[in-house]
Amino acid sequence: MKLTVWTYEGPPHVGAMRVATGMKGLHYVLHAPQGDTYADLLFTMIERRDHRPPVTYTTFQARDLGADTANLFKTAAQDAYNRFKPEAIIVGASCTAELIQDDPGGMAETMGLPVPVIALELPSYQRKENFGADETFYQIVKALAKPMERTKQITANLIGPTALGFRHRDDIQEVTALLSDMGISVNVVAPMTSSPSDIARMGAGHFNVLMYPETGESAARWMEKELDQPYTKVVPIGVGATRDFVAEVAALTGVTPYLDDSRLRLPWYSKSVDSTYLTGKRVFLFGDGTHVLSAARVARDEMGFEVVGMGCFNREMARPVRTLAKEMGLSATITDDYLEVERTIEALQPELILGTQMERHIGKRLGIPCAVISAPVHVQDFPARYSPQMGIEGANVLFDTWVHPLVMGLEEHLLHMFRDDFEFHDAAGPSHHGGHAPAASGSGGPAPRPADSPRSLPGQVNAGSVIWLDDAERELKKIPFFVRGKARRNTETFASERGVAQISVDTLYEAKAHYAR
Repeated sequence: MKLTVWTYEGPPHVGAMRVATGMKGLHYVLHAPQGDTYADLLFTMIERRDHRPPVTYTTFQARDLGADTANLFKTAAQDAYNRFKPEAIIVGASCTAELIQDDPGGMAETMGLPVPVIALELPSYQRKENFGADETFYQIVKALAKPMERTKQITANLIGPTALGFRHRDDIQEVTALLSDMGISVNVVAPMTSSPSDIARMGAGHFNVLMYPETGESAARWMEKELDQPYTKVVPIGVGATRDFVAEVAALTGVTPYLDDSRLRLPWYSKSVDSTYLTGKRVFLFGDGTHVLSAARVARDEMGFEVVGMGCFNREMARPVRTLAKEMGLSATITDDYLEVERTIEALQPELILGTQMERHIGKRLGIPCAVISAPVHVQDFPARYSPQMGIEGANVLFDTWVHPLVMGLEEHLLHMFRDDFEFHDAAGPSHHGGHAPAASGSGGPAPRPADSPRSLPGQVNAGSVIWLDDAERELKKIPFFVRGKARRNTETFASERGVAQISVDTLYEAKAHYAR
């Protein structure tokens, strides 16, 4: 473990919280010290939930470590049952409590509680949040789901959605509609929206739709083996993947494939005159494996972007991400270090980033537009409106989400072009403020954008020794921001190769002519 400003994933007990919080009638008793009790902050603030998460903590303190912390756990577990009367209880330890080795599962078994008690073994110092969610859901399904007679009508279980997931609530609705159009009903959605009694009847479904492999694949594999339920392998994000998903469901069930694409707008929009300037835009993708794999296909095949880099933070998905990256002629970035991701983005200088909330921050620092495609996310990515990622409407949402940062970038470029106009110059302040309040800056204007300031980039030849003259800097700012980084890099390389120590306007245009050949 290490100290960091940002982490893509929390410890595995946070994954268990995501499962418990998404369910009804399930309670999580967590052996944890004071300080590890942040579930309320995670779920009620970020996701804007109207219910507190179903988690009870033992909250032992330093002075308790010399006494019997085991009794603290037993008391907390008994109080949780007496107060909430859940259908089932899961028990586990936080990363700090794991060190004192109290064995919450063993203690809970000796208490004789009148409901199923499921012990979680989550290695906090080897694995992380997505593993914790996947393992927790697997243990719940393994403990509660039983073989049973199938429903008369063909039904499916939707598995994988959890609390704090990226657009999981709306994806459930969209996938349910896709299946309904084919005459297939949903038996159980789990873990989100389900109860332990719902888990117990999952065996009645004919097959499982694995929506998010990060949080549901272990359970899907177990049900395939023990309940004879096949599961889908295609995640329906994007037009092509949605069509493939419908075909896969038809093959599994024997029903006639059907897809109502009357609401589909992405293909026409992506080919329309208004968006032809998007073709060939260089894009970098980073997030969880499922969303990166899906987004890469959409970016390349459906939006006409050029994927120049991709990667994921969850190592469980490293193999498929590396495989797809290799097919695209790329080397995947598999890391949970956001600084390494930032260095990669800075070196590649893409024109659009598709990533997490952290990549949005990185994009702001580097002056590169970013659209969020994956958790972890901030409160703004849990919209009140219907905004799925999957299915037909999900494809429309993808187009809007990805294109708008580029469109706003063009507007920003226009503002830069007219920066000397009386209304738009730096000292005028934001135009949407009444009276054009002067910008607060000691030098009469805002600080230079990160993308505008000279810097040495990996791969440049003696780039640090090249100096930009003021007239060349001003001319460079007239170039659209989304290609400005490339223009700067090419000019510095051109100057370095010719032994030019100072870049003037003439050098800038000589470099432009050289690379235009």
